[in-house]
Formats: sequence, structure tokens, C-alpha cells
Amino acid sequence: MIPTLSARPTTPYVAYTYAYPHKTAYRPLAAPVPLADLWAGEARDALSLYIHLPFCEMRCGFCNLFTTANPQADFVTTYLETLARQARQVRAALGPARIARFALGGGTPTYLAAGELAQVFDLAADLYGVDPATVPTSVETSPGTATPDRLAVLRERRVDRVSIGVQSFLEVEARAAGRAQRTSEVHAALAAIRRAQIPTLNIDLIYGLPGQTVATWRTSVQAALAYAPEEIYLYPLYTRPLTGLGRRGTPQAEDDMRLACYRAGRDLLLAAGYRQVSMRMFRAGHAPESGGPAYCCQEDGMIGLGCGARSYTRALHYAAEYAVGAAGIRAILAAYVAQPAAAFAVAQYGCPLDGDEQRRRYLIQSLLQVEGLERAAYRRRFGTDAAADWPVLAEWAGWGWLKADATWVRLTPAGLEYADWIGPALTSPAVRARMESYAWR
Repeated sequence: MIPTLSARPTTPYVAYTYAYPHKTAYRPLAAPVPLADLWAGEARDALSLYIHLPFCEMRCGFCNLFTTANPQADFVTTYLETLARQARQVRAALGPARIARFALGGGTPTYLAAGELAQVFDLAADLYGVDPATVPTSVETSPGTATPDRLAVLRERRVDRVSIGVQSFLEVEARAAGRAQRTSEVHAALAAIRRAQIPTLNIDLIYGLPGQTVATWRTSVQAALAYAPEEIYLYPLYTRPLTGLGRRGTPQAEDDMRLACYRAGRDLLLAAGYRQVSMRMFRAGHAPESGGPAYCCQEDGMIGLGCGARSYTRALHYAAEYAVGAAGIRAILAAYVAQPAAAFAVAQYGCPLDGDEQRRRYLIQSLLQVEGLERAAYRRRFGTDAAADWPVLAEWAGWGWLKADATWVRLTPAGLEYADWIGPALTSPAVRARMESYAWR
């Protein structure tokens, strides 16, 4: 259940709020909206471009991403051809625009062969003017696909960040999470990434895995630290509908266990000189500063290309339909590649954001970062004060969760521990109703 603002927390672990509104709040729009009209009133001088490549070599037990495992080679070719058609239609509708951030996600983008990866970079460069030498660029990879030929493409294209999902350095824990990987393969991939000299390496780890203890969790964090990654993300495990763990009825770890792991991992990283950026993200002191054009996730829009990508304007978030189950994903992918080019010039599925929803999104995306919410920036955007708009902030301050002054509203360490309660609690009743009525497929 999604908590409400008036409820006292019964658990720190409700859900990870990485975007608002959640994708399960998206629905078919009453009428298609031409993208040219949708973007005409938007600031387009600092956009994020995201390309979704929904392919993996395996489907992990915890994964609820829009991805399919081991597709036929001819389908991958068809998908990339469709992606190019979509990219051309969207670019024509977008009008004058500048890309400030670029990312390839999935799925696992490095599932593609080296030549196919280069093809995607060419598409972004030719149509959207993306030069990773000047635009911060991030690519997701996996232990099984971080091969020298693929990494060579990333190096040649001046990618400055590679993120690899390791989850655990212990094979028994990886297997329990429905992830067939050998620890030797993980070490080989990390060594290959380091040899490729990509400036920022991020390692994802998960705590709360079946059979995991605080001691084994510390072992994985310490193994990651041996590679001195510029970033580390620590994710609590959630068992979600239609995932492998969900189908098997695997229970989630007890709250006390997950909280103990979070604290142990946080303390290890802080002691190693990492700076906490959010509940999940930690950044090393030796990490390079992010260059490129200025970009603010609270203010600036995003263009999503590929089936599974989302696009954000102020008043509408839109995407293709979403599924977790294999059959649902295959059906949506089949519909995507069958679309005529003109269909990509309109938004047909999404979630509108009125003034209240825009305020909620801004608050969530600001508050869940250690830096916090800058009150003057909120006032410039909405013409009101955040503390006046959100009296609950004073209540949370009374709980010891945040501190506020005339300039900033920031979560305390105790508040960060409840970030996965705070984000869902800020969900509006309308979005809550949409999410709770979503038909999982």
C-alpha cells in the first residue's frame, strides 16, 4: 500500500521513487497529442536524451524493467530500424533543441554487438547533435556484456560514465536473486572497464537478498571498493509483481535487516571518503566533476526514444505502454516495431501533470537528494513557498527527519533512511488511485 502523508511510518521500505508520477499511473490519453504542439511551449535549451534498449542476456529475479532476454538477432535489427524511424519523427517535431545529457539504458545496452552500439551513437549524433566529448553520457552494462570490443566503442565515443549491475560479489546470493553470474566474470568485467579508462565507473549493489547477512553484505561493498569506483549505488531489494522473485513468492527481507545493511554500507562508504548524494547514491572524492551544459532534473525536460523510454514535459509525461511479464513485453514490442512512422509524431499514452502534480514532482526530486530543496528556486518556479505549500515538512522536522532554514530544506540522516517512505507518501490521491488500479501484465 502507498502511505499517506497523515500516516506514521510502519516501515522505511515502500518503494523507490526515481520518477514521479510512477509509470503505473500512465494511461491511454483521451486523444493523441501532436509532439510538435506539446514541445512548442517548452524550454528546449537543456534537454536530456534517453534511448531505451530493452534487451538482456538474462532476466534477473528482482527485475521489473521493460526488457526481454535473448531476442532473435533479426528482431534486434528490426528494433534498431524502428528506433531510427522514431528518432527522425521526434526530431522533426521537437524543433530547435540542445541536448545537455545523454544516456543509454535498458535492459542492457551492451547486449548489442559493437557495431550496433556504434549505430546508436551515430543516430544520436546525426539527428540530435550529441557529442559525448561535450555532453555527459552514461551507458548501462552487465558483467556478461562488458566485453573489450563493446567497451572500445564506448571509449572511442568518449562515454564518460559506465554503470554496471553487480548486485552481489557472492555467487550464492546472486543465484538466490535469480541472477546466474560467476564472480570471476564480475571481476573480469570490472577490470576491463578500468582498462578502457572510462572516467566514471558506477557499481550497483543490492541488500536484502535471500540468505544475505550484514557480514556478507559488507563483503560485497568492500569488494566493490577494491576497484575505487567513482560512484556506488546501494539498492534495497523489493519483491515486485510478475518478477521472478514475485512469482516464486520470495519474501522481502525484514526491515531491521535491510536497515542494518543500509547503515553498514553507508558507514563503509563514508569512511572510505565517499559523499552521500541520496539514500542510494554515493560519490567518491576522486570522481571527476560533471561537465557539459547545465541541466536540472527538476526543471528541464527529457526526450525518450525506444520502446520503454519515457519523455517529460512540464504538463505531460508520456511513453509506450508498460509491462513486466514476458508475454506483455513481447506484445508491446511487437506493436512498437509495427507502428508506421507517423505514429511516433504523437503522444498516446501518459500522465498529465497539473500545477499540484508539478509541485509534488519538484519537491520529491529535490527533497530525496542530500542537497535538498532550494526554497528560492521553488519560489521562482511556482510563485509560492515550499513550507507554506507543504505543511507536512514541519511535521517531518518534528520527527527529526529534516531541517529547514531560510535557504534550504534538507533531510537529516534519519530522514534519508525513510526516503523510500517519504517519496511514496508525497504521491497525490489521483496518482495513487491510478497506480492502485493498474492492471499488471
